[in-house]
Amino acid sequence: MENLKGYHVAVVGATGAVGQKMLETLEKKNFPIESITLLSSSRSAGTKINFKGEEYVVQEATPESFEGIHIALFSAGGSVSKKLAPEAVKRGAVVIDNTSAYRMDPEVPLVVPEVNEEDLKKHNGIIANPNCSTIQMVAALKPLQDAYGLSRIIVSTYQAVSGAGTVASEELRNQARDMLDGKEANAEILPVKGDKKHFPIAFNALPQIDVFQENGYTFEEMKMINETKKIMHAPELHVSATCVRLPIVTSHAESVYIELNQDGLEVANLHKVLQSAEGVVLEDNPSEQVYPTPLSAANKSDVFIGRVRKDLDNPKGFHLWVVSDNLLKGAAWNSVQIAESLIKNNLL
Repeated sequence: MENLKGYHVAVVGATGAVGQKMLETLEKKNFPIESITLLSSSRSAGTKINFKGEEYVVQEATPESFEGIHIALFSAGGSVSKKLAPEAVKRGAVVIDNTSAYRMDPEVPLVVPEVNEEDLKKHNGIIANPNCSTIQMVAALKPLQDAYGLSRIIVSTYQAVSGAGTVASEELRNQARDMLDGKEANAEILPVKGDKKHFPIAFNALPQIDVFQENGYTFEEMKMINETKKIMHAPELHVSATCVRLPIVTSHAESVYIELNQDGLEVANLHKVLQSAEGVVLEDNPSEQVYPTPLSAANKSDVFIGRVRKDLDNPKGFHLWVVSDNLLKGAAWNSVQIAESLIKNNLL
């Protein structure tokens, strides 16, 4: 297959926020495509989408849709992935799934290419794309883990509403307009569309992303905890997360506290490692107010790191500020990177 000039790629969920970013990324990164099939639910079938100057009609995703497909990028919800990913694999496709459906399946690699590309060699047809907030954190921390060892992570996230889909972004805009006009804000989507209560996100902070679990953590927080241990091959790593939704449209930010294993380290040591790390950009000069923000990271593929500082009480503790576009590195770009890695390593 490596002799092909291009690949037949399917995008499942092509009309959604991440699906749209996947198409933009495939075009921008000049991914080797011979033909493309755009798929969605029956509700969105018939939509017309432009890709590389040509108009394509989105088709309803069925098992038969995957005949002749080499790579299938899924971002249409976990239930769709559970139903159709095995059907795609049966027909010879390799699935890169952007939902939580397969992330913790021991038979499915969970991959951030800069971090654990080797795990792709163990794939059985399905590869899971991690949670957006997990991706940027492990990309920032893996170089430090490799250099100095890592024993603890405590993260607080400041997440964009686009992580809850285009409807959440629209709700933020509507609420902001209404509140600025002195009207009452209508809330129907956040924090979780399917949960009992909804709260305005405009001019607010919601300490709930996804539904609560019995242990008091949300599903999003447990995803970060469990996925980080799996990706970093560190079941003994201590990880805790608090995930918060803010009225930001694009890019997640994270305040990350870590404890390294090595003594005697200074900020300069961490800077040196991060400056040479793949996929991350160090923006850290407090005297000049240089640090990443959600706006400065939007529409960029990298993970940005700033505010690196030593903990004042624990000599092995450090704090970092990590920002990345949740729809790009957090979803579409990481998925396309996985596809590039599969081609590079002849794993299709």
